[in-house]
Amino acid sequence: MTQLSQALEGIITPEMGAVAQDEGMDPEILRQKIAAGRAVIPKNRGRDFLFVKGIGEGLRTKVNANLGTSAEHADVDEEIVKLQVAVASGADSVMDLSTGGDLEAIRTAILEKSCVMVGTVPIYGAAARLMQQDKQIVQMTADGLFEEIERQCRQGIDYITVHCGITRRSLEVLERTPRVAGIVSRGGSILALWMKHHRKENPLYEHYDRLLEIAYEYDVTLSLGDGLRPGAIADAGDRAQFEELVTLGDLARRAKARGVQAMIEGPGHVPLDQVQANIQMEKTICDGAPFYVLGPLTTDVAPGYDHITSAIGGAIAAAAGADFLCYVTPAEHLRLPTVAEVREGVFAARIAAHSGDLAKGIPGAADWDRKMSQARAALDWEGMYSLAMDGDLARSKRRQSEAYDQIVCTMCGKLCSINMGKGT
Repeated sequence: MTQLSQALEGIITPEMGAVAQDEGMDPEILRQKIAAGRAVIPKNRGRDFLFVKGIGEGLRTKVNANLGTSAEHADVDEEIVKLQVAVASGADSVMDLSTGGDLEAIRTAILEKSCVMVGTVPIYGAAARLMQQDKQIVQMTADGLFEEIERQCRQGIDYITVHCGITRRSLEVLERTPRVAGIVSRGGSILALWMKHHRKENPLYEHYDRLLEIAYEYDVTLSLGDGLRPGAIADAGDRAQFEELVTLGDLARRAKARGVQAMIEGPGHVPLDQVQANIQMEKTICDGAPFYVLGPLTTDVAPGYDHITSAIGGAIAAAAGADFLCYVTPAEHLRLPTVAEVREGVFAARIAAHSGDLAKGIPGAADWDRKMSQARAALDWEGMYSLAMDGDLARSKRRQSEAYDQIVCTMCGKLCSINMGKGT
C-alpha cells in the first residue's frame, strides 16, 4: 500500500505522524489532505532516511536543490559535497539530474548519503545510456524507458519527474504557437524529438497505467513535469503551456484513483504580474495538487544573479500557494554550480519559501520573525545569530566590523535608534 491508499482507508501512517509533528499539525488533518491529493509525502517504501517531509496545502513551503554531473564534468565526490552542503543549508530535498559518468554509481552514492528525499528524471538516464552506447536518442524504446524508470524506483528514488503531458496534441498546439525559446525542458525536448521521429504518442502518456503500476509498487511520488514550460518571459502563458497543464490535471486524477501520490511541476520564466495567476490556475485545474515551481524567474536578463531572480518569483509563488520551490543558483544558464553556489541557491530559495509562508500564515512562520525582532530590539547579537537563517554568515559579517565588540554596529554607531529609544 502507498501513503495515499492508506490515507484513503483512514490509516495514519508513521510517516504521516512524523510529518504532522514536524509541521505542528493534527495527524488526522494531514491524512485528509493526503487522501484528497492536496499533500504528498515522497518516500520510497524501500528506503529509510532521517528527515521525511510533506509537501502541500497548509504545510511549510519546501525547497529542493538540484545536483548532478554532465558528460563534460562528472565528479561524484564533488556531487556528494554539494549534497552535504545543500542539506546543511536547509534543503528539504535533492534531485540527481546526472547525465554523465557512472549514473548508477552516482545515484547509489547520493541515496546512501542523503538524509532527505531524493528525486530524479529517469529519461535523463535512458538518454545518457543510449549516448554512452553511441546510439541516437530516437533509438530509445518505450520498454527501455520504463525499464529505466523501474530500475530507479527499485533503487530507492522517492519521487520522479515524468513528462507525461507532452502529447501529439500539445505539440500541434506548440507548432501553432510562436515561441522565442521553444522547448527548454531537457526531458520535454527528448520526448518531442522521439515523437516527431517515430510519429507516435508519448509513451509516458500512452502507457500511463504502466507508469502508475510501477509507482504504486514502490510508493514513488510522481512529479508530473512541465515539458512545455516557458523558458523565456516572452513565452509565458501561451496556449501550449496551458494545454499541457490541462492534461497534467487529468493525469493527477488518474494517479489518485490508482493510489499514487502526484504533484505538478510549473514554470519556468514568468513575469511578476502572471505568477499568482499561474498558481491559481494550477490549483483549480489540478484539484489543489501540490505545485512544484521551477523558479519562477521573473526576468531573462540577469545571468549570474538568477538565484535572486528566482527568489523574487519564488516568494510571490509561495505566497500565492506554491508548495515546493526548486532552487536556482547563480550559475543557472551558464554552467554547473560550484559548492558555494549550491549554498547560495538553497538560502535564496529558503528566503523565498519563508517569505511565502509568512504571507500564507503557516503556523510558526511569524513566531520566528517575531523572536528575531525581539533579539534586535534588545541588541542581543548572540540571539540574532542563533535565530538567523544563516547564522554563520551573519556572525562573519559582523566580525568584519570595527564595532564587533561593541553593543552597536557601524551602520548607526552612536546614532543607534534602538539605544536612543532606550535613552542610552
